[in-house]
Amino acid sequence: MNLDTKKILKTLNPNKVWLPAAISVGFVVFMIWSDDNITTEKLNLIWQAKAFPVVMAFVMLLIKETAYVYRIRSLTNKQLTWTSSIYVIILWEFASAVTPSVVGGTAVAVFILLKEKINFGKSLAFVMLSAILDNLFFVVTAPLALLIIGYDIFPDFGQTMRGVFITSYSLIAIYTLVMCLALFYRPRLFKWFLIKVTSLKFLRKWRYAAYQHGNEVMWASSLIKGKKIGYWIRIITATIVAWIARYAILNFLIAAYTDGLDIIDHAVIFGKHLILWIVMLLSPTPGSTGTAEHFFMQSFVSYLDQYTIGAAMLWRIISYYPYLLVGAIILPKWVKRVFFNRRKNQ
Repeated sequence: MNLDTKKILKTLNPNKVWLPAAISVGFVVFMIWSDDNITTEKLNLIWQAKAFPVVMAFVMLLIKETAYVYRIRSLTNKQLTWTSSIYVIILWEFASAVTPSVVGGTAVAVFILLKEKINFGKSLAFVMLSAILDNLFFVVTAPLALLIIGYDIFPDFGQTMRGVFITSYSLIAIYTLVMCLALFYRPRLFKWFLIKVTSLKFLRKWRYAAYQHGNEVMWASSLIKGKKIGYWIRIITATIVAWIARYAILNFLIAAYTDGLDIIDHAVIFGKHLILWIVMLLSPTPGSTGTAEHFFMQSFVSYLDQYTIGAAMLWRIISYYPYLLVGAIILPKWVKRVFFNRRKNQ
């Protein structure tokens, strides 16, 4: 894995917040300009949300981040302090918010853990395991949501969304299956396969990278094996809590604009949000800006009606912009802490 400090610090740059913010605002401006039904009055309806559900949405955000902090500390067998765990999660979320979802933040996450004094092999193992746990939540819950709720999960005019979902889900499922087999069953076979595939003439230029990645997976596998059952219970439970809290944010938000939602409505909203997040993983824009707002309005207009665009804005304010803001504030302090303060103490 190439951990070029300059490139990673270029990603972890407070100035990166302006591009996703501009795309998000630009999308709203475009929607207002292109749709005569969207007026200033409808935008102002954002302030008509009921206070208690909005507060609960922020509580869910806090629960989600707390679960992630607990998970990363548990993953490292408490090698990370609580303070270091908080820094890791905030900066990891910031990196995800300023880079396209399709790019991923594996190298950045490994770099952050390295700077928090977790060695390379363990850092790589913990990041890979985190990604697998998150992906497994998608792979397991998406079919369950479709089985229980049916195609009501998709918007009435969401044929495009179905296609994107099927593509995204298939890629996630294949990747997760391969990585599970590689990490937990046959890492050496995985390395052999990569080398054989890149022996083909038109893939030969990637052979060294494949060899390197095969070694990394074998290294990570050796560090993950042999963990006790309590270890797995803690990190799996934290993963489930984190993702349920993430989706519950939107349930509370829609409840802030509507009356009379029953348990079936909440199940459908939860399922729609699950589908939405899987679709967002293929977005080419930083933090899925534009893509997220567009598919949000397609998915939840039946519940929100005239409040849709205002609710979309509030949803991003709660679930996305805090990472840009807090990350930009925390990042300089973290850089000073790991690059300068530690050198003075050495």
